[in-house]
Amino acid sequence: MIRLFDNGAYLLNGTEIIEDNAEGKAVLAAKLGAAPEKKEAAKNTIAYGILESHNTSGNMEKLKIKFDKLTSHDITYVGIIQTCRASGIEKFPIPYVLTNCHNSLCAVGGTINEDDHMFGLTCAKKFGGVYVPPHQAVIHQFAREMLAGCGNMILGSDSHTRYGALGTMAMGEGGPELVKQLLNRTYDINMPGVVGVYMTGAPAKGVGPQDVALAIIGAVFKNGYVKNKVMEFVGPGVASLSVDFRIGVDVMTTETTCLSSIWRTDEKVEEWLSVHGRADAYSELNPGAVTYYDGLIYIDLSEIKPMIALPFHPSNTYTIDEFNANIMDILAECEARAKVSLGDKVDFKLTDKVRNGRMYVEQGVIAGCAGGGFENICAAADILKGKNIGADAFTLSVYPASTPIYMELIKNGAAAALLETGAILKTAFCGPCFGAGDTPANNAFSIRHSTRNFPNREGSKLQSGQISSVALMDARSIAATAANKGYLTPATDLDIEFTSPKYFFDKTIYENRVFDSHGVADPDVEIQFGPNIKDWPEMSALTDNMLLKVVSEIHDPVTTTDELIPSGETSSYRSNPLGLAEFTLSRKDPAYVGRAKEVQAAEKARVAGGCPCDAFAELKPVMDTVKAAYPGVNHDNIGIGSTIFAVKPGDGSAREQAASCQKVLGGWANIANEYATKRYRSNLINWGMIPFIIDEGELPFKNGDYIFIPDIKAAIISKASVIPAFVVADGKLKPFDLKLGELTDDERKIILDGCLINYYKEN
Repeated sequence: MIRLFDNGAYLLNGTEIIEDNAEGKAVLAAKLGAAPEKKEAAKNTIAYGILESHNTSGNMEKLKIKFDKLTSHDITYVGIIQTCRASGIEKFPIPYVLTNCHNSLCAVGGTINEDDHMFGLTCAKKFGGVYVPPHQAVIHQFAREMLAGCGNMILGSDSHTRYGALGTMAMGEGGPELVKQLLNRTYDINMPGVVGVYMTGAPAKGVGPQDVALAIIGAVFKNGYVKNKVMEFVGPGVASLSVDFRIGVDVMTTETTCLSSIWRTDEKVEEWLSVHGRADAYSELNPGAVTYYDGLIYIDLSEIKPMIALPFHPSNTYTIDEFNANIMDILAECEARAKVSLGDKVDFKLTDKVRNGRMYVEQGVIAGCAGGGFENICAAADILKGKNIGADAFTLSVYPASTPIYMELIKNGAAAALLETGAILKTAFCGPCFGAGDTPANNAFSIRHSTRNFPNREGSKLQSGQISSVALMDARSIAATAANKGYLTPATDLDIEFTSPKYFFDKTIYENRVFDSHGVADPDVEIQFGPNIKDWPEMSALTDNMLLKVVSEIHDPVTTTDELIPSGETSSYRSNPLGLAEFTLSRKDPAYVGRAKEVQAAEKARVAGGCPCDAFAELKPVMDTVKAAYPGVNHDNIGIGSTIFAVKPGDGSAREQAASCQKVLGGWANIANEYATKRYRSNLINWGMIPFIIDEGELPFKNGDYIFIPDIKAAIISKASVIPAFVVADGKLKPFDLKLGELTDDERKIILDGCLINYYKEN
């Protein structure tokens, strides 16, 4: 089904794979006269060409990228624009689209969600942006329909910013990276590796894009095969896929932890863009005649079967046939895995969902940037035509990804076909992807064609003793399950004649409702603020020395951004840094906020010119021990902050708040064996937090310990890679080493200044 090459590979003329080994080199020499240089052949990837055309550094090893367009939604754009305002912005220098698809229900927190929307509308007018009102489109569907173009690059403040199927290299990052673009700065990265995804064959009837995506994620996530690399989709199998199908696979590449994605383009992409009134956005993209990839994923699409990703990660994958054949064993294993993360907080059970040997689910959802596409919903309507979902516990909700899609479903009859089955059609909304819509009953099991199934992504609250869970599936198998009244069924089990209706795009609703400044700023517009919209608090520059208290210790194999700062209803507070910070680690370590605040009180006293030990008495013996060994240390040159340890933090969302909330509470560092994603590490740096690395093995410290790091400022300035540190315990300093990965000069300056906001003020 899927094969991962152990080495890199050459691709000849887009169709012939030759592995980079001794045998392969002999084949290349016979065909070409000599084996080509890898470095030169790597320049023939589609990714290299796009990156080169957007790089401003003149050095393709050290990229400084300027993007063509930017996108944000309503739980990120307030903080981004507030940071820009603090830095003196007068106009958005490139197209910037503000969508409203996360807090669009305005159901939690009184007026604050709509206050954010009005802030966004007035800022789009004042600074020359585009504002998409609530319910019109989810962020990524609007970008596909109205922004993406072949050879372009788009940066979005949402992790699923992926438009590779339309020939656009898109990346999801934390808000500070968009701030840099808005302030005419650059996105600075080393040239990423490029992994080819070679597709052959065609999917079987009933197999959908989520099935292909989950098969890929299951194969590459745990081994980090594509981590922080670009996935480049090539091969003859691409031509067998519709553009909607490609989009459905592409959006899920985020869950592999890759940096970005790009696909070869063809006449199907040209037609898709033409249907959307943007034929001029098309150009043919293909790898060169001899192209080198740093790795290669070989996929025979004809062998892909309907898939399911069980709680609590998109990589926890099985074919539905395999799952049904070994249901009790697999569910018991899933329960055991869940206990690692959930502990004894709730009684999590899945085995009790089995009725007469079959898995019963209470809910199906087809939604968002992954599931809400036209073809997915039409296929679901075909499967359910003439059937019904029953009058028991099972429910089915369908969220078209944009109003133009919704309008076409009404016109072609698919909407009526779904409604008469008992399914409910709702407006464009991202809530089911992050825990703010269709929350099931306690202990219920939901199957969703959405992006993630982390704990609480379905909206339950562990801290209140609630738990339900999500499995990811394709819309087709969700519809097949609905047709069987909630009993898990792969779509390939049903004999369905798919009608595959043609899509007609009507942008009238956008012309009527979307505010588009066409890049013209109006400085006379007054920004509308709500009482929840707050400025960022003052943050201190890095001091000569650092004293950190470990206030949380997490040993899960991976820690998601959802666990660092929960999604769902907390999203309403993302315009209020102090208010949101109260939720930091609330589901993973509820004591974290209190511990962090105790340490922060000492630092606040120090900054104010007082004695930190008076504010936090526990510090006195610690400081006495430090001063005994380092008599030059005093309140003026030692910063006091908190840190967390996690094995591998930062999987999942691009949300900057996973880092900024720690900073707001006095966090000055993270310590990890590795960082799950580039974007989380970047978020730490942009908020002035040091992303320390420590080797795997026995930790020299534990939760509650103090860590003294002398001369940390000098170490950052001198580009030290290994930084001596000490655990302060029992009146002694016990030495150990912290490591610091590669940092750009700008990143070092950001850390020294204390955060990106300070950096802009200083520069």
